[in-house]
Amino acid sequence: MMLARMMFLAALFLFASCKSKTTENTEQSRVKEQASLCKHAPILAPLIDPAKLDTIQGKRAATPRLRKACYWLETALRDDKDPTKVIQRAQSITGYQNEARAQAVLESLLRNRTILERLGCLSESGMDKLRRGKAPTITKGRYVGELATVDHIIPRSVCPELDNRLYNLEFMPDTLNKRKSDKVGDRQKQLAEKWRRSGLLSEDSYRRVTP
Repeated sequence: MMLARMMFLAALFLFASCKSKTTENTEQSRVKEQASLCKHAPILAPLIDPAKLDTIQGKRAATPRLRKACYWLETALRDDKDPTKVIQRAQSITGYQNEARAQAVLESLLRNRTILERLGCLSESGMDKLRRGKAPTITKGRYVGELATVDHIIPRSVCPELDNRLYNLEFMPDTLNKRKSDKVGDRQKQLAEKWRRSGLLSEDSYRRVTP
């Protein structure tokens, strides 16, 4: 009876010890993850800061910021960091108050990094241009040799208020960008409806997209 009790207490002690060690390891992993995010997120934060983007001057003034932001997302990915977590950390630094806008910007940044990857714009030379806010050259697909320019999904001429909104910007081969011009199609109308419902597009602009 005494032996069984001693064995039970030993097992209980071992379980408590393992649980404590697991908790400690989990906390250490969390701290390490936060530290690693701090390397990239503070650099990304001012590039996507809504307060700065809402007051920035000049047409297409946000375009260099998008290019630089994608550079830092790719850099984070190459450092084995989750781009989504890096963006979310950067948004927490800047104090995004609008959850809908934060989500729209998150989706846009991830989508644009993927577009650059598919166009072959993340080569050494492409990354160098993105880091400096310049347009990279496409190295894959039918548009090889063209610049990957930044397009307004909903045309600036239709909705000037979206000129420097990151969620309205998207990389596109220069030829397609010029061909698209100020056309408004189903995608633009669907996004206009989505952004209107989430407060990211005014009623006046919405009516211009969907007259």
